Amino acid sequence: MTEAILGRIERLRSEIRDHNYRYYVLNDPTISDAEYDSLFRRLVELEDRYPQFRDPNSPTQRVGSPPAGGFTRHQHETPMLSLANVFDDEGLLDFDRRVKETLQVDPSDDVEYEVELKIDGLAVSLIYENGELVTGSTRGDGYVGEDVTSNLRTIRPIPFKVLGDAYPDTLEVRGEAYMVKSEFDRINRARSSAGEEPFSNPRNAAAGSIRQLDPEITYDRRLNIFIYGSARPASLGISTHYQLLSRLRELGFRTNPHNRVCMGIDEVAEYKRYWEDNRDDLDYEIDGVVAKVNSIAGQRVLGAVSRSPRWAIAYKFPEEIAVTRMKDVMVSVGSTGVLTPFAVLDPVFVSGATVSLATLHNEDDIKRKDVRIGDLVRVKRAGEVIPEVVGPVVEARTGDEEVFEMPEKCPVCGADAVRAPGEAARYCTSYDCPARSFQRIVRFVGRGALDITGLGERTVSMLMKEDLVSDAADIFYLSKERVIGLRGMGEKRSSSLIEEIERSRRPRLDKLLFGLGIMGVGDHVALILAREFRSLEEIESASREQLEAVPEIGPTTAESVHEYFSRPTTKRLLEKMRAAGVRPVAPEEPRGSRLAGRSFVFTGSLRSMSRRRAQSIVREMGGRTPSTISSSTDYLVVGSSPGSKLRKATQLGVEILDEDEFLDLVGG
Repeated sequence: MTEAILGRIERLRSEIRDHNYRYYVLNDPTISDAEYDSLFRRLVELEDRYPQFRDPNSPTQRVGSPPAGGFTRHQHETPMLSLANVFDDEGLLDFDRRVKETLQVDPSDDVEYEVELKIDGLAVSLIYENGELVTGSTRGDGYVGEDVTSNLRTIRPIPFKVLGDAYPDTLEVRGEAYMVKSEFDRINRARSSAGEEPFSNPRNAAAGSIRQLDPEITYDRRLNIFIYGSARPASLGISTHYQLLSRLRELGFRTNPHNRVCMGIDEVAEYKRYWEDNRDDLDYEIDGVVAKVNSIAGQRVLGAVSRSPRWAIAYKFPEEIAVTRMKDVMVSVGSTGVLTPFAVLDPVFVSGATVSLATLHNEDDIKRKDVRIGDLVRVKRAGEVIPEVVGPVVEARTGDEEVFEMPEKCPVCGADAVRAPGEAARYCTSYDCPARSFQRIVRFVGRGALDITGLGERTVSMLMKEDLVSDAADIFYLSKERVIGLRGMGEKRSSSLIEEIERSRRPRLDKLLFGLGIMGVGDHVALILAREFRSLEEIESASREQLEAVPEIGPTTAESVHEYFSRPTTKRLLEKMRAAGVRPVAPEEPRGSRLAGRSFVFTGSLRSMSRRRAQSIVREMGGRTPSTISSSTDYLVVGSSPGSKLRKATQLGVEILDEDEFLDLVGG
């Protein structure tokens, strides 16, 4: 009897694995979703009824681990190298020339390249022992990543067992985990409805999902994957990279259907141009194409530099520009009172998102660009994240366009809006302006400051309307009883919010300083002050002279900090926080950091953060961020639309990192 039951279970498992392979790898399902669900339910029922036959590699065990307390480090036996980038045909031709010189190919002959789409996701490694998945990890810095096996097991196209029986005892495959556009939109709608901050792009969403401590969350986010290579291709008995992908596909791994072989670099450039024009037809984000020398023997001859293989190159797409009508210019008021103009646009699709609002920075920027209400304007998403008006389409003007003038009164409270000599921005002069109060709280609880999950703009606005919060200190007086029953605040969410607030009572000192919104105190200056004075009380009592004596703190910033802590409103706010048990802690010193003493220069727009934030991360980890390239520069970090620094770095032999490599180096 038991043997018959086990046989039924094994047959169901085998049948479901076959259907998974047909659905995810071959894209050729032979049964309906309803029929598949029926098979799956039958297997679940049998495994529940006969727990002695449970198998961790059963298709039902996508989520089989409780939430983790943290991720352990995983040392890659073979480094997970990242790709060097080029941004124009000239760079692509230089790559081809170097390949031919190393392989001793006649310049007039063509090199055979395998080309593929550059998926905008997160690189991962999967290790199989005797055909069974044992370890899944992130790339990390290329040498050491994080063991995220439980989370990678939740990705449906990843097989727990390799198909067939012709595979090496140890098989390591590598791929790109990603999130499709429709799933990204679904998750962001859900986060917005819950008052949470939406993800900025699918890559960040995928990376954040893989690093969740609870595999259930990763499972619910329905990630996908394309396998693009193996750590030891020769062990699979193949001679070309394209054959490698075909062999991996036979073993049950999902590879991209758009991979192809190109004869010569001109065909590679043509492949790139095609996908640059047709990228929106895909249900996932790509940011370029990848060309790999197809010959495995040729790859071995070419070898690698410290972080990148010499046999592969990523050809990145340029920033996408869209044209739409600027219907109006409105003004927002920030936490420090800064009035920031922004454009109201006819909705337009650009770089994978529909944009209806875009920044105009300040009134000088509007005048310099000469954009007017009613103009057709060119719009881009800076770093494919922040919508920005590039400029007007002057030839399309009709004469009915209106020149915008910044208001001399705050549009929210009506107080005077003044512009100090030498300043680019106007400021609302009322500290109690409702818009300023709202933005101060949002800044205080947001990213870069206390980072309290669950306190997005919508939730803060609701709490203010309910008179539960009027300043940042009031956050620490909230209780579950006071928030439960508010819109969207059920049992689970209200409990989670209060737990987050409890965690935030011991913030890092520099994060709290940044969150206070002191004029001139960004994250870098906040870190400098926190490391110098080590306590909030020491900063409060510091004189202008003591503040100005701190390296990198000039007289203007010293005056601003001193004036802020001298205000009666500040003293009342901080006393209120202390009474609520808020006790900031000094940041750790960066000694021993792997970035200590290394210099990073940035060029171009980053998609996941501002350049200022990236520089701050480097400095937090003990590195330096000079503004110019020199022979002593360790790394140039290249975003989209890089400037002349890229050419100079190439001439000086400075190591070049793309954004993904930089994020890997600093730990994501």
